[in-house]
Amino acid sequence: MPDFVRQALDARGLMEAYRKRPAYQQNDYIGWINRAKRRETKEKRLRQMLEELERGGVYMKMKHPASA
Repeated sequence: MPDFVRQALDARGLMEAYRKRPAYQQNDYIGWINRAKRRETKEKRLRQMLEELERGGVYMKMKHPASA
């Protein structure tokens, strides 16, 4: 996990919510964020992940009842 992602999760108190997600979701989020070429895109994707973890019940803008 990149340091900037770990720091963002820790700062928002979302590491536990992240760890509770299935491994495929954790890997998808990290890979999706890291594949972005521009810094602005990485930050946008990171914000989306953090918002979805805070809300629960959402994964990649899709309903995900198991994480609610």
